[in-house]
Amino acid sequence: MNAPASPEALTPEAGTAVPDAERTERQAAVVAALRQVLPPHALLWRREDTVPYECDGLTAYREVPLVVALPENESQVAAVLRACHALKVPVVARGAGTGLSGGALPHRLGVTLSLARFNQILKVDPYARTATVQSGVRNLAISEAAAPYGLYYAPDPSSQIACTIGGNVAENSGGVHCLKYGLTLHNVLKVRGYTVEGEPLELGGDALDVPGLDLLAVFVGSEGMLGVVTEVTVKLVPRPQLARCIMASFDDVRKAGEAVANVIAAGIIPAGLEMMDKPMTAAVEDFVHAGYDLQAEAILLCESDGTPEEVHEEIGRMVDVLVGSGATRVEVSRDEAQRLKFWSGRKNAFPASGRISPDYMCMDSTIPRKKLADILLAIAEMEKKYGLRCANVFHAGDGNLHPLILFDANDPDQLHRCELFGADILETSVALGGTVTGEHGVGVEKLSSMCVQFAPAEREQMVALKRAFDPAELLNPGKVIPTLQRCAEYGKMHVRKGLLPFPDLERF
Repeated sequence: MNAPASPEALTPEAGTAVPDAERTERQAAVVAALRQVLPPHALLWRREDTVPYECDGLTAYREVPLVVALPENESQVAAVLRACHALKVPVVARGAGTGLSGGALPHRLGVTLSLARFNQILKVDPYARTATVQSGVRNLAISEAAAPYGLYYAPDPSSQIACTIGGNVAENSGGVHCLKYGLTLHNVLKVRGYTVEGEPLELGGDALDVPGLDLLAVFVGSEGMLGVVTEVTVKLVPRPQLARCIMASFDDVRKAGEAVANVIAAGIIPAGLEMMDKPMTAAVEDFVHAGYDLQAEAILLCESDGTPEEVHEEIGRMVDVLVGSGATRVEVSRDEAQRLKFWSGRKNAFPASGRISPDYMCMDSTIPRKKLADILLAIAEMEKKYGLRCANVFHAGDGNLHPLILFDANDPDQLHRCELFGADILETSVALGGTVTGEHGVGVEKLSSMCVQFAPAEREQMVALKRAFDPAELLNPGKVIPTLQRCAEYGKMHVRKGLLPFPDLERF
């Protein structure tokens, strides 16, 4: 099993440490420039005003931004970008700040560009089944606006009540129903925004396909490194006539993992297929009283939606597969209220974890479905190794893990062990044939683990793509793509400690 290096190799890229006097001088220059293009209430630079922007959902890393800009229209966004580009000032775009990988972590010498005021739903077209919205619109608000037409927006991250569509585009977010309906990428038709130079940019179109290179697919999931999104056109889908959810209990995590693979192998694509281990079910049951089986080592939530006839047939098939896979208890939701109750536990996994621990770090990796039990058993061993608890909840249908490592950030040693634990999960996922991220992005959290998954030539291709959009590398710098030096140091530490299955520095 791979093990990560020291915490110094896990923290964000260095390079922003400058004397306070130089920072103050730079701040004055930036404020003076932005005062020319923004009204006074749209510009923050005093510490008491900028501290609320010091981190996103990954609270372990914090940095107070030099300046926060809150533009109210597209012309102001363009003007801010032009001013920053002229001054060679980094820009970090920010949505609701619910991201979990430090993607919106401010740059100490840069501008945090908040899109919070871009919160208008511009158009819902029930005939084309699309909605055009500004980037600061909440994910759930799109479905609320489409509801009168019997439509909704399918991707549903657990943070959908707060997260914005612009942030979803940046991270290529999914949700509990992404197995059947796809990720953000599969549900976005077009994005509008601006390049680092403040030039207008439009990718995709209103049709299902557009001529030329598919740059929309490159842009979705690029974590704010290629441009700033101001407007998004998304697909809407008809609300199903009926949905029912199965709660299946298992006395062994390996049986639960095999059941997931068996459902898919049977040719069934559930609307949702989620898994929680025993510690997580205990945490959420105490919080929302969803009716979970507290004796089970793992539970699965399997949902079917469609016409009543389709749902009846599919639920029956899934029950047969789950029972045949060793389920000790199978319960099908009686009505819509119980279905929502089943899902309330899954949707509240993060706040429930916050009730049982001062802090938690939510990891995000993806593995082949057939390896679900292997990673859970490996995580159980890591709990002993690092002396920390971990509760597991994940999108079992597509192998996207969300282990929540519980710790106390006020204890530096616990934070240290939490970082090591997290990197171990990510790199074990790679060793099992998976990837270091699924839907939370790389941000600053997974920089070192990127060195393990991708060879130097692959990382250089990523850098080349970024430079094609952003030659000066001013958009969200220090994120996603680790430097060669960082990877070399990380590789040396692994080899020195005998932690790699391949003592090959060329890998880094």
